[in-house]
Amino acid sequence: MATGAVPTAVSGFKTRDHGLSFTKSMNFMKVSDLRRVKSLRTKVLVIRNSNSGPEIAEMHPASEGSPLLVPRQKYCESIHKTVRRKTCTVMVGNVALGSEHPIRIQTMTTTDTKDVAATVEQVMRIADKGADIVRITVQGRKEADACFEIKNTLVQKNYNIPLVADIHFAPAVALRVAECFDKIRVNPGNFADRRAQFEKLEYTEEDYQKELEHIEKVFTPLVEKCKKYGRAMRIGTNHGSLSDRIMSYYGDSPRGMVESAFEFARICRKLDYHNFVFSMKASNPVIMVQAYRLLVAEMYVQGWDYPLHLGVTEAGEGEDGRMKSAIGIGTLLQDGLGDTIRVSLTEPPEEEIDPCRRLANLGMKASELQLGVVPFEEKHRYYFDFQRRTGQLPVQKEGEEVDYRGVLHRDGSVLMSVSLDQLKSPEVFYKSLAAKLVVGMPFKDLATVDSILLRELPPVEDSKARLALKRLIDVSMGVLTRLSEQLTKPLANAVVLVNLKELATGAYKLLPEGTRLAVSVRGDEPYDDLDILKDIDATMLLHNVPFVEEKFSRVHAARRLFEYLEENALNFPVIHHIEFPRGIHRDDLVIGAGSTAGALLVDGLGDGVLLEAPDQDVEFLRNTSFNLLQGCRMRNTKTEYVSCPSCGRTLFDLQEISAEIREKTSHLPGVSIAIMGCIVNGPGEMADADFGYVGGAPGKIDLYVGKTVVNRGIDMERATDALIQLIKDHGRWVDPPTEE
Repeated sequence: MATGAVPTAVSGFKTRDHGLSFTKSMNFMKVSDLRRVKSLRTKVLVIRNSNSGPEIAEMHPASEGSPLLVPRQKYCESIHKTVRRKTCTVMVGNVALGSEHPIRIQTMTTTDTKDVAATVEQVMRIADKGADIVRITVQGRKEADACFEIKNTLVQKNYNIPLVADIHFAPAVALRVAECFDKIRVNPGNFADRRAQFEKLEYTEEDYQKELEHIEKVFTPLVEKCKKYGRAMRIGTNHGSLSDRIMSYYGDSPRGMVESAFEFARICRKLDYHNFVFSMKASNPVIMVQAYRLLVAEMYVQGWDYPLHLGVTEAGEGEDGRMKSAIGIGTLLQDGLGDTIRVSLTEPPEEEIDPCRRLANLGMKASELQLGVVPFEEKHRYYFDFQRRTGQLPVQKEGEEVDYRGVLHRDGSVLMSVSLDQLKSPEVFYKSLAAKLVVGMPFKDLATVDSILLRELPPVEDSKARLALKRLIDVSMGVLTRLSEQLTKPLANAVVLVNLKELATGAYKLLPEGTRLAVSVRGDEPYDDLDILKDIDATMLLHNVPFVEEKFSRVHAARRLFEYLEENALNFPVIHHIEFPRGIHRDDLVIGAGSTAGALLVDGLGDGVLLEAPDQDVEFLRNTSFNLLQGCRMRNTKTEYVSCPSCGRTLFDLQEISAEIREKTSHLPGVSIAIMGCIVNGPGEMADADFGYVGGAPGKIDLYVGKTVVNRGIDMERATDALIQLIKDHGRWVDPPTEE
């Protein structure tokens, strides 16, 4: 196998019979040393980076047997435990960002920036809630002038919280506001480039270089001013607002996001300005995670150590928004990445602070305790390119009385833990699993639970409860129960949950031949103990680590388990089984599930989830489980919303309109709708949406299909109905289900 090491600008690499060759290259390093070396008893090609950075980027096949080589360089301090990435310190006013400081919490105002009194009041509420930094949109000269008054008023009221100016398309405005605000956020996709038209452009190397010179000419005055006044800067790339130039060359991809930011960072470094941070935001948590990892990997190659601002943009509201943010931000915090975070919710900005703090606390605790497992070799996780490891779904065996193929779902399974009490009211119980009822009989629907875990079986003489379970088994729902229960109160066709000790002692052999098994594992067991799995025909594995394990990482243990399975060609489906303690706050449960199970699912590791919490209702746990799978771009069971959190540019009441649209469209699984307050967060930011509802002018809405505007200037009173008609015109509408 050929491997190599290259600098950041290389976009592709292919092997040839005579060695390595570049594909589609531009502005990358000169090869200073190309030689064959021995690595793990195999001769490999290594290209040393001619840059001054201390790292080299290892290349390996994108997938088994692929001729395309992709980077496998270091993207975090440790793959075995959470170790916070070392960064320089960036000062934002009187607040220090970086690895030597706590993870900072921030949000953004939603008031009209020209309304000084309202903006000041909102900033004070945010500060009182505990935010460290506040961002304010500054879209024009009038808003920039208001910023001076906002800053002065806050200082007079003894509020010294650092203020950040959010800039799009307005270099002159950025120069003005840099004289009073503590930090400037620039979007590389639109600061110097024109608004994206999503056109495919062709560039010669000379043309591309001229574009870079133009960016440097426009951006340099702001860098010099920030340097003069001691201001910080965020180079904030957004997945949906990349320029046509970047997308034409690198694609609408994490690679394009990183290169867009690096163009601006190189100018900062050229001018000896280093008081800046990076962000790589996307509404899709999977893309967001990949972009940040690629950014950090390339910073390691370059020898850079700038802090990171983490966020999932346009996450939405309620549990949906919290789950998406937990998946994206929590995943990176588990890897020791992130120095300041923002949870973008379509809610009042002060409501973002609490979930933000919960995530920050999770990240700080993980890095302080250095949660992890014993070191292991990791060879099979592709963390820059999503490739789902798909476990072997159950197949029907000859002679089986029931159909086990529905026990798990191909797009991701949801399992629920249930109690004997729930069996006392079968119809209520079936509805809690989201089963469809026809004359009192359960049938599986789009978002029905796939299998249930019943730790205690009903007595043999309890015919009502047993009949309720039989009816579930008859419609291909799995019923899992413990070995001891099945041996003493056998339930026909149940799946029996065993642990490694019960396998090692042979206790499971007391079961009738052909009994389906599910095996519970921690992931940190000695490999000799795991070897018994090689001789077992398991329907699934449940990865389960006790929640009380203080210095043990569920994420790293699972990665170790998946490495073991791949190395031994064991393709059991793996369910992430998380048992939460009694009394846990719902936000902690959502954030805990998103940042642990989500951190694995975004890498394609896992086939479903089983979330247990003794004092939480089944409906909440079921919805959280399906939200988790959908947030990880696996199983789509409801309408997907890309909803911006509102800011001073917003042209309508986002919370009110968002609720109205959700009420009328929430029954459309597979359909993605963007609800955006203005054109800045319009066709660019809604990169993943099928349809868009975008503020075009006061009282007027523009409708989009994908990134193309199809109807402009609709009166707001009829805009929701027009959106529904647009969905119908494109054949994506179904009528809401009627209650039977």
